[in-house]
Amino acid sequence: MNPERSAVPPRRPTSEIIADFLAEGPYAVVGASTDRTKFGNRVLRAYLQKGLEVYPINPRADTIEGLKSYPDLRSLPKPVRGISVITSPAITERVVAEAADAGVRFVWMQPGAESPEAIRAARERGLEVI
Repeated sequence: MNPERSAVPPRRPTSEIIADFLAEGPYAVVGASTDRTKFGNRVLRAYLQKGLEVYPINPRADTIEGLKSYPDLRSLPKPVRGISVITSPAITERVVAEAADAGVRFVWMQPGAESPEAIRAARERGLEVI
């Protein structure tokens, strides 16, 4: 394949992408949970403990950890720069398209949320993937 014709930009080292992701928000947690034992809640609390601006995304919850919850990225009151995704791979694939359309720059697919299709689609849409 001719690299000049590739639609997907070259990937940066993961450590560099993580540093860039964490350098600036705001953020959203897609798959945030009201259950404090679930990973989606733990990730949300990690952002809050660091004092970062974060929005929970869960279509079945009104509030999570005292924050208004939103059904999807399109419903947020302002654009976010990065998202953490804690969903099943099939949902992650849909979230990637929504994230690209919403102007998100980074997608951090937590363990179990990723799929080869979601990763490929995110990179093709210009998102940086962790």
